[in-house]
Amino acid sequence: MTSTLTVADRRRAALERLHGTDAAKPARARAAVPARRPALVRSAPRRPASAPRVRPVLGPPPGTFYAIAGVVAVLVMLGLVMVLSASAVTEANLGHSPYRVFGKQAMWAVLGTIGLIICVKIDYRSWRRVILPLGVLAAAAMAAPFAPGIGANVNGAQSWIRMGPLSVQPSEFLKLAVVLLAADLLVRRQEDLGDRRRTLLPIGVLAAGGAGLCLVQGDLGSAVVLGAIVFSVAWIAGVPATPLAVMVAGAAGAALLFVVSSPRRLDRFTAFMNVTEEKDHLAYQTYQGFLSMASGGITGSGIGGSNGKLGYLPYAHSDFIFAVIADELGLIGTVAVIGGFVMLVGLGVQTALAAPDRFGMLLAGGLAAWFGVQAIVNLGGVTGLMPVTGLTLPFFSAGGSSLFVSMLAAGLLLSVARRVNST
Repeated sequence: MTSTLTVADRRRAALERLHGTDAAKPARARAAVPARRPALVRSAPRRPASAPRVRPVLGPPPGTFYAIAGVVAVLVMLGLVMVLSASAVTEANLGHSPYRVFGKQAMWAVLGTIGLIICVKIDYRSWRRVILPLGVLAAAAMAAPFAPGIGANVNGAQSWIRMGPLSVQPSEFLKLAVVLLAADLLVRRQEDLGDRRRTLLPIGVLAAGGAGLCLVQGDLGSAVVLGAIVFSVAWIAGVPATPLAVMVAGAAGAALLFVVSSPRRLDRFTAFMNVTEEKDHLAYQTYQGFLSMASGGITGSGIGGSNGKLGYLPYAHSDFIFAVIADELGLIGTVAVIGGFVMLVGLGVQTALAAPDRFGMLLAGGLAAWFGVQAIVNLGGVTGLMPVTGLTLPFFSAGGSSLFVSMLAAGLLLSVARRVNST
């Protein structure tokens, strides 16, 4: 007989495993249970003050750890190849070195690898000590793009910092900080998940604050991802469905008001619904993406064989790199890339369900939601199923801060997976 367990059932079972059979019940229901009289047990002898502190022994890494590491490595390496293929000709035509964009991406990949290894080596629970300062720094960095001389506006979004040849997008670092903040908050308030003042209001403020900072910059895509991260972590933690649904509806309404507040923004947002009529104006990028994807066929035109990247497809190496992948690697390549993200999210969920503690469960689940939602928003824009938001495809799109932070997030996910069998 096949199993009929849903994700919600597995989440409830994981919560019960971590905190007993009453962990998944609302706080009010637990409060109604009469307190049990404590059993008379002999207390364990205290460890002498002079005795050395024993570190937890790490068991052998589980298969999930190696699977996540393998998927991330393949995505990063394939992303570097596609960035080189998508940008070399355009850079050469502009009089630059054909390896200019690739060189920057490779540098960030090396830095990201170092950061990933550090995150794996450090126990993920150690980050809880510095979560608040990290959150304050990430929020403060969101004001830097408005500073004269270093701020840069790209496609109507004031969300970049330029320092010489390098550029950084602070919202990428904010996503990582928000995952940590949401997980830590819901661990501290695990006994009051339904309390409006202690839990629901702080979670709403965190989601609104993170998304609001992105909307001030004009970056709707990052705002959507930040909101999805917070609400996903809240759902995994067991926040009651009704108030969570109300908050999600309020967030969707706020995003809609942001879109309709500007006629230009509304026209760009709805252009994906009439690509044929707007193919020479607002939907030009989407239409050129269609042509590139249609040219790929089953096996693709081969690495370097795309014609769309020769100046026809805007931002072929960044937010529309999936169209170049479809052109050069064909249906087989696109299925492999999408399958890679499906595997990464699935392995993240598996890691969350097997995490040794509640913080690890919420952290791994939030990171998996981040990768999944951001990939869906990017792929939806490229394929014309959703509005184009300029959001990067994790591990693939050219953009140092996106690649670096994505690899840090993968390192945190690996850190949780590495400690699943710890004793």
